Amino acid sequence: MSDSPAPLCLLFDSDGTLVDSEILLAEVMGETLPEFALPFSARQYMEEFRGVRFLDIVMTIEQRFAPLDDARRSELEARMRQRMEQRMIAELLPIDGMPEALAALGSFPRAVVSNGPLAKIRCAMQATGLVEHFGDNLFSAYELQVWKPEPGLYLAAAEAMGYPAERCVVIDDAAVGVQAGLEAGMKVIHLNHFPDEEVTPEGALGITHARELVTVIRQIAERPSSVTAV
Repeated sequence: MSDSPAPLCLLFDSDGTLVDSEILLAEVMGETLPEFALPFSARQYMEEFRGVRFLDIVMTIEQRFAPLDDARRSELEARMRQRMEQRMIAELLPIDGMPEALAALGSFPRAVVSNGPLAKIRCAMQATGLVEHFGDNLFSAYELQVWKPEPGLYLAAAEAMGYPAERCVVIDDAAVGVQAGLEAGMKVIHLNHFPDEEVTPEGALGITHARELVTVIRQIAERPSSVTAV
């Protein structure tokens, strides 16, 4: 019997984990929501709604100010998505150190698992040159109709990739994604961009830079029982 470690499947969030899109999204939402009489700022997104499903954000702001009908809500989302795509094509960059980490982890199967629409995920991967690392292994909450923090999105991706939850490693920067991974029974690496403000939840491993990713994942692969999700 081989003593080589069992394979791991790496499940990456997109926004804020693979690509530096959070500030772009925050600025686009801060520009667009006020046009529909919904006061909102980029800072508010970063502090309160990072990683949250777009519709949930809009509905929360509507409850605070004024409801939109379905037509206006659809118009708002279409305008936001168009602006975001334009910004991504022109400005989007990968998270610092992530291309190098992905290249070094080339022996591990991997997928992108995002709360965003599939078109947005594809745009992000193509705009930043990360598409070569993932191919068509792209899983969108909009396609599967389950959003983080529910664990179902990561579980569906794991099943599609052919791996049980306990052999999957979630890499996510947002609280909703970390929660989803933990509740799915997966090992979770929290890419914590704000260590002075955010605490990595119990059961997850915290890192602050993508350059740490290779070492941590290799340690998990060598000692799979050393990190346990709760």
